[in-house]
Amino acid sequence: MLDFQPLGFQQCILNTIYGDMVYSRNDLHFRETLLPKSPLVFLHSLGVGSSSYEWSKVYPAFATRYWVIAPDILGWGDSAHPKRDYYPQDYLNLIRTLLMKVAVKPAWVVASSLTAGLTIRLAIQEPHLFKGLFLISPSGYRDFSNRYGQDLISLFFSITGFDRIIYELGIVNKLAVRTFLKQFLFAKSSCLSDEIVDAYLASAAKINSEYSALSSLKGNLYFDLAQYIPDLKVPTIFVWGEQSCFNSPHHGQKLALLNSQWIKSFHMISGAGVLPHLEVPAIIIGLLDKYLG
Repeated sequence: MLDFQPLGFQQCILNTIYGDMVYSRNDLHFRETLLPKSPLVFLHSLGVGSSSYEWSKVYPAFATRYWVIAPDILGWGDSAHPKRDYYPQDYLNLIRTLLMKVAVKPAWVVASSLTAGLTIRLAIQEPHLFKGLFLISPSGYRDFSNRYGQDLISLFFSITGFDRIIYELGIVNKLAVRTFLKQFLFAKSSCLSDEIVDAYLASAAKINSEYSALSSLKGNLYFDLAQYIPDLKVPTIFVWGEQSCFNSPHHGQKLALLNSQWIKSFHMISGAGVLPHLEVPAIIIGLLDKYLG
């Protein structure tokens, strides 16, 4: 999002069949030195308040060496917010369009959570678009046919009309956002800054933001990632916060064992939750740099 965009980056627009998708990229004074470098794409998760801000403490570290592309995926952040339900194929189409029209060359893609799971599916379909995957807690939230306690939440938010009332009154306020981040996404509340809360609130409060958020909360986007992983043939790294509350590191290790040939390494980050790239960005920068070479 522009209000939280790091210095040295500029905001651009990609036209898609669903509407305009905004993305940040290296500013001009960086790009003149980057002609031979591969694109490096950062994809945020699909939870309430998500946006490219999620990766804003990591991607500036690579601005002098890579073509950095960090979108607000359609329906989130500064991008268009169509009034529609969203399904996995919509996001597969959007990520494909981004890679084909903006990255152009095979890219290293860095992604988290449900978006990371969807990225695996796209990499299986079109491996030529990818150079490698660096994924934080990839999941489909139906992995191994488990439901992870999501059924009641999905049913609750599937009540037409009532869902938007709950979103507007119970979710889009500073206290609710701070509480959610503190209780569910961060292992250490001391790492949760006012800026992080403000960025998540700003994205969640965008007009029509409830459509994309509720599609996730209602379970429209969920799938069994375990069924797809054996078909992956792109070099992949898994990273997991030790205290991730949605899917444990053990869950991640089970997924990784389904394709040990292409999932090259599994890293567990101690003292981190669902978002180690916001909670301990220096560690994620170091790991990513190691695999990018």
